[in-house]
Amino acid sequence: MSIFPEELVGAIFISRTDPDEPFGSDSAHPIELEGNTWPTVEHYFQAMQFESEALQQKILQLTSAHQCRRFSKWRFWQRRKDWQQRRQVLMTRAVYTKCKMYPHIAKLLLDTEQATLVESSNYDYFWGCGRDRRGDNTYGKVLMNVRAKLLAEQS
Repeated sequence: MSIFPEELVGAIFISRTDPDEPFGSDSAHPIELEGNTWPTVEHYFQAMQFESEALQQKILQLTSAHQCRRFSKWRFWQRRKDWQQRRQVLMTRAVYTKCKMYPHIAKLLLDTEQATLVESSNYDYFWGCGRDRRGDNTYGKVLMNVRAKLLAEQS
């Protein structure tokens, strides 16, 4: 599912990796999941790639989301076999938890109303829209799904 130009009219572009972006996975808003307090959504997300409790704890201790991404890319780490199928669900869970723990972020998300949210990564065609704006924009879809859930809970 690519993003076409007509869908971008009125779109809100965000950066998932900008620590100052309240909707981003790198923002310093600790979340509580899986019996831990994760410094960022990205810490949780990267740790969940692995079934190894030791690797999860190493990621938990890293000081930045950027370090988490670099650490988890090491090619010899044994990732969960179902990672490709679970990653979007886990990211949604983490973003939803963040919104529930930080009502001001939930309000900011709800204030986007029906706007298309786009993760504007030039290089990521799964989570972002890619350089040519034809990527999957999965992170934008995660945000819009969380927004819909928050709206439904208000009703």
